[in-house]
Amino acid sequence: ISAHLALARLEAALPPGSVRIVTQNVDDLHERAGSRAVWHMHGELARARCASCGAGWPAPAEMRVADACPSCGVAATRPDIVWFGEMPYRMEEIWEALRAADLFVSIGTSGSVYPAAAFVQDAARAGAETLELNLEPSEIARDFDRGLHGPASEIVPVWVEEYLGARR
Repeated sequence: ISAHLALARLEAALPPGSVRIVTQNVDDLHERAGSRAVWHMHGELARARCASCGAGWPAPAEMRVADACPSCGVAATRPDIVWFGEMPYRMEEIWEALRAADLFVSIGTSGSVYPAAAFVQDAARAGAETLELNLEPSEIARDFDRGLHGPASEIVPVWVEEYLGARR
């Protein structure tokens, strides 16, 4: 969680809207650490969704397909998780944010799951500086301007402090 706390500190220290966290994780660790600008491209475990109308709501302790959607009444309840073969959420907004970014930082990824594995190339083509923070070089490490490697719990807080210190 130290990496999550560091990212929340980064978001709080910079002007509103200048940090966007796009995560493939389905947990709420970013939010619990204090981040507000989080897009869950693969959904959220704590939410349910209607397979019929697309409405979402907080997930009940027990969920069944036969449960009626609180919005449309159809029995089509499912976890609000993007399954293999489905399009991740907010892709148009993510591509727009990548193309507008000055800095793209990838944290803790294998670099083998698309479309996220292509984010670095898209950001770089748009002129962003790119940085990989990862346990070890990913499959796409060569696409980054630079990389820092080690446990995220160690390297993310160090990088955030260095980044914020350089902006003072």
